[in-house]
Amino acid sequence: MNYLVAVLSDRIQAEGAYLALEEKGIKSTILGRGYKSADEFGFIDPKDQAKKQARLMTTWLIPFGFFAGFTFSLITGLDTFAWAGEIGNHIVGGLLGAASGAMGGVVVGGGGGLLFGSGDALPYRNRLDAGKYLIVVQGSEMLTRQSTKILRQFDPENIQGYADPSTV
Repeated sequence: MNYLVAVLSDRIQAEGAYLALEEKGIKSTILGRGYKSADEFGFIDPKDQAKKQARLMTTWLIPFGFFAGFTFSLITGLDTFAWAGEIGNHIVGGLLGAASGAMGGVVVGGGGGLLFGSGDALPYRNRLDAGKYLIVVQGSEMLTRQSTKILRQFDPENIQGYADPSTV
């Protein structure tokens, strides 16, 4: 399955493009004010994905970090925290390792995506928030090529084709 996404500046252009596609028997979807939203269409919110990935990584890295910190303290025999005693030193080392694992899980798991966003879904969401309209066509490669020719007549701000990786 291929996707074609065209960004149009106003509602009249979007409706005109939709009707032109419909005349050729091509089904499309309009996204924007008064039509489907990004969530209704299924654009993944990159921040939600980043949070989920960070939680998953943190879940695995906190216990691993505790074990690594405890083991490092045990192997080296360092007496860094004299007030904690021998076993307490190892436990504090484990807690410090767990804290490092938590930080690593957030940074590696999704911190970049959480702060900066990722993928193409975010720019499309931003354009929808700015009052633009999207026309999305789903279908075969031949159908998206035919749709591209039709949509170019409406002078879109951007037109981008995608191949769904799950069907390749």
